[in-house]
Amino acid sequence: MAEWPGKVYFIGAGPGDPELLTLKARRIIEEADLVIYADSLVSRAVCDFARPDAEIRKSAALTLEELVEIMATAVQQGKTVARLHTGDPSIFSAALEQMAALEERGIEYEVVPGVSSVFAAAASLGAELTVPEVSQTVIITRVEGRTPMPPKQDLRSLAQHDATMVFFLSVPMIDRVVAELLAGGYPATTPVAVVHRASWEDESSVVGTLADITAKVRDAGIGRQALILVGRVLNCKKENVPVQRSRLYDPSFGHGYRTRVTFNTEAPRHGEREGGCDAGTAG
Repeated sequence: MAEWPGKVYFIGAGPGDPELLTLKARRIIEEADLVIYADSLVSRAVCDFARPDAEIRKSAALTLEELVEIMATAVQQGKTVARLHTGDPSIFSAALEQMAALEERGIEYEVVPGVSSVFAAAASLGAELTVPEVSQTVIITRVEGRTPMPPKQDLRSLAQHDATMVFFLSVPMIDRVVAELLAGGYPATTPVAVVHRASWEDESSVVGTLADITAKVRDAGIGRQALILVGRVLNCKKENVPVQRSRLYDPSFGHGYRTRVTFNTEAPRHGEREGGCDAGTAG
């Protein structure tokens, strides 16, 4: 049982567009006594769902200690706190250290997932990040900066998987990203897209290849708040690149929700079913 009467909700506030909030996130924001939002990345419009009498606080200028003290004081007064993080709290949010600090104080919290900018960027590009026989793996990472990378997670090593890659916090060092990916084995012709402020009203994007993306990004003046997406999946809608059909909607592939259709008129096997790792996993 929680030691204090209030509660903190770590909420994924989405990539920018307030309409991409989940229903649960909006409900909690509407009910909260205190809303703390990461004002460097979260749209102020998200806070418009809060009650007129709710307290709204920015967090960009706060230290961890100051932030935890504000949340703890509110919870001890029996208040509900909505702590808004950009995208989803599970990706590059620094939420874990806040949770650990709250646990030390016996304060109850809950995490509410949100729409990551990864998916907003893919939606903007009309891209599917996993395409049969092209890439079935997505690596979400960043280039090493002031925060060091763990052993075996350098970009050159990750590039050897030839997977779809998504880079956070790396646009200012895009030249290093390109150099490491080329050294790791990606061809210079590998498609790249840089999406700036995905889902915001001023969203923009630049597409190219590893050979020319650095110059294009600099010409566009994109220096922050952008994702870098790399991989052959970005080429799959072009006329000269055939889209590989998945088994999920193939009439000859049966699973728990659909009977396999056979075209052998000599020996039809109506009602035959097949299992497999894809069965019933998507719709």
